[in-house]
Amino acid sequence: MGTANEQIRVSETIKRELERRRREGESYNDVLERVFDGEDRDLLAGFGRWSDDHADRVRDRREAAKQKSKDRMDRPEDE
Repeated sequence: MGTANEQIRVSETIKRELERRRREGESYNDVLERVFDGEDRDLLAGFGRWSDDHADRVRDRREAAKQKSKDRMDRPEDE
């Protein structure tokens, strides 16, 4: 890990997040390097997120399948 030779301004929110992610003995620079290297990435971020259009299509197909099943159950057995 390199030595810091520049200063940057960050908001209080970002500073708190850096402090939250900071491990024993780490500098802010160490935290940022770890985050940017992907070691500290959130593997579930965005997981399972569909576009609104895709979600609507899936929802419509599910409703159609439920209705088809219901119609089958309502039919007399001799048909």
